[in-house]
Amino acid sequence: MSFKEKLKGKDLLTLADYSKAEIAYILELAAQIKQKRKNGEIYEPLKGKTLGMIFEKSSTRTRVSFEAGIYQLGGTGLFLSSNDIQIGRGEPISDTAKVLSGYLDGIMIRTFSQKDVEDLAENASIPVINGLTDDYHPCQVLADLQTIKETKGKLEGLKLAYIGDGNNMAHSLMIGCAKMGLDVAIAAPKDYQPKQEIQELAQSFAEGTEVLVTEDPIEAVKDADVIYSDVWASMGQEAEQKARETAFAATYQVNTELFSYAKDDAIFMHCLPAHRGEEVTSEIIDGPQSVVFQEAENRLHAQKALMVALMG
Repeated sequence: MSFKEKLKGKDLLTLADYSKAEIAYILELAAQIKQKRKNGEIYEPLKGKTLGMIFEKSSTRTRVSFEAGIYQLGGTGLFLSSNDIQIGRGEPISDTAKVLSGYLDGIMIRTFSQKDVEDLAENASIPVINGLTDDYHPCQVLADLQTIKETKGKLEGLKLAYIGDGNNMAHSLMIGCAKMGLDVAIAAPKDYQPKQEIQELAQSFAEGTEVLVTEDPIEAVKDADVIYSDVWASMGQEAEQKARETAFAATYQVNTELFSYAKDDAIFMHCLPAHRGEEVTSEIIDGPQSVVFQEAENRLHAQKALMVALMG
């Protein structure tokens, strides 16, 4: 069975559900789609298809990249705020899933609970894409892997160091890197490290590569090819901002000194939005080794490839 046949109709809940070969297929398709876009070619394999986009968390990159992406592929995107649909008024997710399956060809949902995404997928007869939950951000990591491959020419044998909160980005990066043959090191304060069960899951995918979780940013960054950062307080954690600033300040900031422990040609990545002067200094994020805007653009191309693979 070809990857095209295997992936058609599949959900994307986490990258743990995808094989290394399937992820590689999506990344290669993303590169081809990006090149078509740069060449000005019209590519509309999803003509007549409709993607419903459910947002319980607000967004810039997720909304614009999915909405622009489905239009560029010839389809239509419907923005569905939780304030505007019955799911926000207590309708069971199972009912919403069955109703939307009769109207749409795919659903992207950006929400808080991973269980809500899983329940939606279990009851829908169309592909469900996790646009972000508190536990996972798989679409971002597809774009991240595409960016690393573009910049470094490969994935296997590289090392990615993530500095900061052990959040959904840390979880998905651990899984994505372990699957694709990169060493991954996560540096976070003791009380903010990735969930133990997700650490163990990532470890189970590592074949000859290392998945390291440490409190020491220098240990994590040493000889890294990629340094990655994210905000200290994610959406929904605003009440914890001050406590998190105290826990992360100085030690877990990506700055020139910390960057010096990585390889000379290391790149800096961030899923954005970024808080300059907190998790990263302006010198790094706006410097010559930063690829954050190339990375942000690749959300469009990686997600277009994903939609083509799942909805085509």
